[in-house]
Amino acid sequence: MTIGQIKVGDTATFQKTVTESDIILFAGVSGDQNPAHINEVFAAGSHFKARIAHGMLTASFISAVLGTRLPGPGAIYLEQTLKFTAPTFIGDTVEARVTVTETLPEKNIVRLETTCVNQEGKLLVTGTATVMPPQ
Repeated sequence: MTIGQIKVGDTATFQKTVTESDIILFAGVSGDQNPAHINEVFAAGSHFKARIAHGMLTASFISAVLGTRLPGPGAIYLEQTLKFTAPTFIGDTVEARVTVTETLPEKNIVRLETTCVNQEGKLLVTGTATVMPPQ
């Protein structure tokens, strides 16, 4: 979508069920080998009592929405704020949602509210994004 097609209030979502493979692959790609993500014994003794997904793995679903749905292919990510409010566990279905809060046509910039929730509606991640839609 181009800046002329995007309106305040527009919303798009992406859903993904997080698997053990997702966590292992993300650990390999990112280099984040924190045992809270990859070691069952360590994680059992942690605050959450189980392995959790990387926060940035969960947040990456926001990027999926921006790059494939709103604005979509060709969008350029400029800025993202994130607050992690709850963990994502293996088997959780995460819904990332972006909602347009402001358009700046003269700069070709869109600002969006961004959230990720699990299958129970629990807020996992919240923040804001700034993107340039394709020309």
